[in-house]
Order: sequence, then structure tokens, then C-alpha cells
Amino acid sequence: MDEVEVVVAHSERATLRVGDVFLKVDADQARLDAEVEAMSRAPVPTPEILWRRPPVLAIAAVPGTTLGRLGGPATGSPKAWAAAGAAIRKLHDAPLPPRPGQAGRSVDALVSDLDDECEWLMRNGVLPADLVTRNRQVAQAALRPWTPAFTHGDLQIAHVFVDGDEVTGIIDWSEAGQGDALYDLATFTLGHEEHLDDVVAGYGADVDLDVIHAWWSLRSLLIVRWLTEHGFDPFAPGCEVDVLRSR
Repeated sequence: MDEVEVVVAHSERATLRVGDVFLKVDADQARLDAEVEAMSRAPVPTPEILWRRPPVLAIAAVPGTTLGRLGGPATGSPKAWAAAGAAIRKLHDAPLPPRPGQAGRSVDALVSDLDDECEWLMRNGVLPADLVTRNRQVAQAALRPWTPAFTHGDLQIAHVFVDGDEVTGIIDWSEAGQGDALYDLATFTLGHEEHLDDVVAGYGADVDLDVIHAWWSLRSLLIVRWLTEHGFDPFAPGCEVDVLRSR
């Protein structure tokens, strides 16, 4: 029998791999429901669902390899990055799913969360006040009205698989739903700014780069505390804190 690999595990959910099968364990039934529904609706390659017995969802591995990971080297040709941009655009142009996703939080909710996180980061000395303040100013550009799109909601670079210059699969749809399309583009290029032009070229639509930059700051400010409390390291080279410093 193949070894059991713990892909990710924290208090909210865990993902295990046994050979070519991934087992996603999630105590939140609604989140599993949303993930299954999103994969059935998405007009892009998604993992095959093998079986589902709550709280477990079993899916097949997708072919290909990722373009990299946050904090690690990026791979792939400019054409591969452009193909990813085209797949993201295809998703965003699809009919809207019925519920809001991670990228669909209201501006008021984002402002409240952002203010709370910035205050916590400074009060606890996690980050210098000038770094937090500067990125809070940059983040302001993302706090504007947006037209809802079908968004993935957690489109990290490690969630998009390619084979050569073709996208072969997009995984982890638990945060999918109606949301801001530029949130997906920003999440995908977070920490890999050098590939943004290729992604936008493949996306094939006018993109406000100031909003992309704003989402880099906003997402990073919001997630530092969560990552720290769940056993991840936002201070690792190339990760969220370095993204904030780069602004």
C-alpha cells in the first residue's frame, strides 16, 4: 500500500494523499457542498470526484505539475502562464454560482477585517507600524465596487496544474463562489510578480494593475495572523511578509 501523505492539516480541515487519491476531511458540511457544486459548474479542468461520504471527499489526482508555490521558485514558460490566465478568464466569464465565495466579501466587511488585522499586527509588534500603514494605504484601491464573477476564491499558484503549455487541472474549490475577479488574479500571482504580464496577456481583458497590487497587500495583511495561528510561516522567504515589504 502507498504511504499516507499529509498534504495540509489544521483545525478547520485536512487533506491526505494515498497514491493518486486525495482525501479531503472537512467538518463544515456546507463548505464541502460548495466545493462539489463549484467543481460541477466550473468550465475548466477540475479533479474527478471518486466518492463522497461526509465529512470526507475523495478526488483523483490531476495530471501535470504546478507552476510553483508561494515562497518557492516558479516554473513554466510564458505560454504556460498565459494559458493559466486564459483559463481564469474562462472561469470568470461563466454563469454565476448561487452563493458568494471567499472573494465576494462586501467592502464593509473587508474594511472591518482589515482594520482589525492591522491593529493586531501593530499592537502585538508582529510587523513594524510603518510597514502596516503603507500596505494599508496600498490596499485601499481594492476596496471599491466590483462586478460579481465566478471566482475560485483561493487560486494559489499551487492549485493550478499544467502540462507543457496547457492547463490540466485546478484544485481546491472550497472557497469558490461569486466574487471579485481581480482577487483571483492577485492570489494566483502573489509572490510571483514577474509573471503578472504573462497572466494578464492570457486573460485577455483590461486589468487594473493598481487593484492587483492592492489585493496583494490586502490579502497578505489579512492572513498573517491566521497563518501564524495554524502552523504556517508567513515570514518565510518569498511569502506574505516579503510581499508586504516589496510594496
